[in-house]
Amino acid sequence: MGRWARMICSLFLLLQVLVEPAENSDFYLTGDYLLGGLFSLHANVKGTVHLNYLQVPKCKEYEMKVLGYNLMQAMRFAVEEINNHSSLLPGVLLGYEMVDVCYISNNVQPVLYFLAQKDYFLPIQEDYSSYVPRVVAVIGPDNSESVVTVANFLSLFLLPQITYSAISDQLRNKHRFPALLRTMPSADHHVEAIAQLMLHFRWNWIVVLVSSDDYGRDNGQRLSERLTGRDICIAFQESLPAPQPNQVATPEEHSRLGAIVDKLQQSTARVVVVFSPDLALHNFFREVLRRNFTGVVWIASESWAIDPVLHSFTELRHAGTFLAVTTQSVPIPGFSEFRVRRWQAGPPSGRNSQGSTCNQECDECFNTTKSFNTILTLSGERVVYGVYSAVYAVAHALHSLLGCGETNCTKEVVYPWQLLKEIWKVNFTLLGHQIIFDHEGDMAMPLDIIQWQWNMSQSPFQSIASYYPAQRQLKNISYISWHTPNNTVPVSMCSKSCQPGQRKKPVGTHSCCFECIDCLPGTFLNQTADEYDCQSCPNNKWSHRSGTSCFRRRLAFLEWHEAPTIIVAMLAALGFFSTLAIMVIFWRHFQTPMVRSAGGPMCFLMLTPLLVAYMVVPVYVGSPTVSTCLCRQTLFPICFTICISCITVRSFQIVCIFKMASRLPRAYSYWVRYHGPYVSVGFITALKVATVVGILLTTSPNPTTRADPDDPQIMILSCNPNFRGLLLFSTGLDLALSVVGFSFAYMGKELPTNYNEAKFITLSMTFYFTSSVSLCTFMSVYSGVLVTIMDLLVTVLNLLAISLGYFGPKCYMILFYPERNTQAYFNSMIQGYTMRKD
Repeated sequence: MGRWARMICSLFLLLQVLVEPAENSDFYLTGDYLLGGLFSLHANVKGTVHLNYLQVPKCKEYEMKVLGYNLMQAMRFAVEEINNHSSLLPGVLLGYEMVDVCYISNNVQPVLYFLAQKDYFLPIQEDYSSYVPRVVAVIGPDNSESVVTVANFLSLFLLPQITYSAISDQLRNKHRFPALLRTMPSADHHVEAIAQLMLHFRWNWIVVLVSSDDYGRDNGQRLSERLTGRDICIAFQESLPAPQPNQVATPEEHSRLGAIVDKLQQSTARVVVVFSPDLALHNFFREVLRRNFTGVVWIASESWAIDPVLHSFTELRHAGTFLAVTTQSVPIPGFSEFRVRRWQAGPPSGRNSQGSTCNQECDECFNTTKSFNTILTLSGERVVYGVYSAVYAVAHALHSLLGCGETNCTKEVVYPWQLLKEIWKVNFTLLGHQIIFDHEGDMAMPLDIIQWQWNMSQSPFQSIASYYPAQRQLKNISYISWHTPNNTVPVSMCSKSCQPGQRKKPVGTHSCCFECIDCLPGTFLNQTADEYDCQSCPNNKWSHRSGTSCFRRRLAFLEWHEAPTIIVAMLAALGFFSTLAIMVIFWRHFQTPMVRSAGGPMCFLMLTPLLVAYMVVPVYVGSPTVSTCLCRQTLFPICFTICISCITVRSFQIVCIFKMASRLPRAYSYWVRYHGPYVSVGFITALKVATVVGILLTTSPNPTTRADPDDPQIMILSCNPNFRGLLLFSTGLDLALSVVGFSFAYMGKELPTNYNEAKFITLSMTFYFTSSVSLCTFMSVYSGVLVTIMDLLVTVLNLLAISLGYFGPKCYMILFYPERNTQAYFNSMIQGYTMRKD
C-alpha cells in the first residue's frame, strides 16, 4: 500500500470515529452544488482541553463569537442572493453546509465531513482526480492556525479553499497549500501598514504585546523585522498569558497581567502594538482598567480590530487612543436587513439529524447577536465582504466551468481540481472592487486604519487612513481624536529628535536612544549619509557650529581700499620719488667730490634697483597670481641684495683706502685694477640669483590658500605655502651682508667726516637686521593676512632706510652746503686725518 493510500485510510478511520449524528441542523441549505463553510461561532482560546478524550468538542459550551455568527450570515446572504437575484448560475441552485469550528478546537472533523461523500465514506483510491466530495469548495476558517490544519487536508484533494481573515504569511506558500486562496492581504501588508503609521507620526519607541501562540509570536517577529532599519525600536515585548476556556483568570494569570501592566506604566513608550486573538485580551484590558492605566496609543491587529465585545468595554475610552488595522469597509446592500430578519423570524428549519454533523447548532446566536446589532450595522460590516466576495468568486468560477449562458447551465459533475483552476482565473467587479487573485492566491483589498469611537451616533470604527497593498503605501490620513490634552499627537520617542546639525551619540543598545551633540565648527551633518558622525568640510569651505552644510570661505589678501595698504603705498611712493630725486641730484653733481666719495657710478647701481623695488610694491596688493608671485620671489630679493651688497662693498672699500692700502699695497692694486667692487657685487648678486632660482625650482609659484588661524572662515591667499622657511633662507645672505657692512662701517668710524659713513650705514644695517629678525619672529607666532602686510611694510621701510638713510645726508650736503662739496675741502679733511694718525 502506497503512502497516499495509507494516509487516506487513516483519514477514513478517523472519520468513522468522529462522525456522530447530532440534532437538527440550522446550517444547511440544499442545492445542486454545496459550499462548505467553517466559522468560529464559539471560541476556546486554549483549544486543547478536549485532547484527553476521543470526542468532538461541543462548541456551544465555549464563549460566543458575535463576529463569527455575522460572517456565517454573510455566507448565507451571498448564496441566497446568487440563487434569487443574480445572473450567475442560471438554473443552478447553490447550497451550503456550515460547521462551527470553535476557533481552533474543531478543525479535523468538519474537513473529513466535507471530503467524505453523502454516505460518510472516504474511499481509498490511487487517483482522486475523478473523486467528488460532499462540497465543491470550502469558505473559511477565520484564523491562521485553523486554516493551516484544514489546508493540509484539502490540498491533498485540490479542493478549493478560500479564507476570509487568516493573514499568516506561510499561507502564501503555494507548493505547500496549492488549493488555498484569500480574500484579504497577507500579514506582510498588515505589518507594513502599522510600520508606516508609526513613521507618519514619528513614533520610534514602542511596546509589543503578543499572544502566547503562533499568531502572536509570528506577527511579533515579523513586526520586529520590518522595523529594523527604520529607526523604530521595541522597548520590550511581552507574551500575554492564555486565559482559561471559561475566561476566569487564575491567580497566576492575574499576577502575570499585573506585572505586564506595571512594566507598561514604568516604560516611556506611549505606543503599544497588540497581536492577539480577541478573547485573550478580555482579562488583560480588565487589568488595564483596574489599574487606571491611560495615556497610551493602542494599535490593534486585525484579529481584534473590530471586535464588538471588547468595544463594549466602554471604560476603555479612558485607557487611551485605540487604532487598528482591518479590511476596508464595503457596504453590502440588504445585508443588515437580512441579519435582522433572520433573528426576528426565528431559527430556520433544520434537516433530519441523520444528515447533519456535530457543531451545527447555536442556541443563543440570534439573541446574542441582536444585542450587538447596532454596532455591527454602524461598523460597516468590514470583514463580511471577505466572505461575500469569496462566495461570489466560487460562483463565478463554477459559472465558467459549467459553461453557463444567460438562461441555463450544464449541470455536470464538478471535480475539485477543475473548479480550482477556474477560481485562479476569476476577474470581475463586485460592489466596486476588482476580484482577482495574485500569484500567491491573495486578493489586494485595501486596508483601513480605524479609530475606536464610543459615540454611537457615528461608526464605532472610524476610518482615518487607507493602505493600498498594490502600492504598499499608506494614504489619506485624516483627523484623529487623540486622548491627550489639547488633542496633541502623542509622543513616543526614547530620545527626542536632534536639531539640524546635531549628531546622535548612542545611549544603551537601542538605536532610538541617543544624545544630541552639536557638530563642531568646520564639520557638518549629512543626515542622508550618517546621523552619528559629523563630516569635515573641504579645505576651501567652513561651517558654523551645528552646521548642516559648508559655505565657501572668504579669500583674504591685501586690497587697495584697506588702511594698511594705503599707508604702505604712500611710503612706497615717497621712497620712489625721493630715490628718483636723489638719482637726478647725483646725476647733475656726478663730478663733485661728494658723489665720488659716495661711490660714484656705484651709486646708480644702488639707486636703480631701489627704483625697481619701489615700482614692484603693487604686486603685493590684490589677488596673487603666478606672475605677481614670481615678481615677489625674484625682483624684490634680487634688488634688495644688490643694494645691500653695494653698501657692504662700499664700506669695505673705504676702509681699504684709509687703513689697508699702505699695509697691503699689492692686494689693493689688484682690487683697483680688476674692479673689485663690481666683481664683488656681481658675485653676490649671482649667488642671490642662484638662491632665488633654487627656491623657484623647489616650490611652485602658484598661489595657495591656508586657513586663517584666528578666523577659520577666512582662507589666506598667498604665494608660497612654505613662506616662513623660504623667507629665512632667502634673507640669510642679506642678513650676513648687513652684519659685514655694519662691521666695516664701525671700523671706519674714525675716518674723515666726508668719508665717515659709519653712522648712516650703521643706521641702515641695524634697522634692516632688527626689522628682518622681528618679521621672522612675528611670522613664527602669527600666520594671518597681517603677515603679508608686515612683510611689505618692513621691505618698504628697509628700502627707505637705504634711500633716505644712506643717500639722504649726501643730498642734503650737496644742496645746502655746496662749499663743502669741493676738492679743497675734501683734501683738508684728509690732511687733518693724516696728521692725527701721525
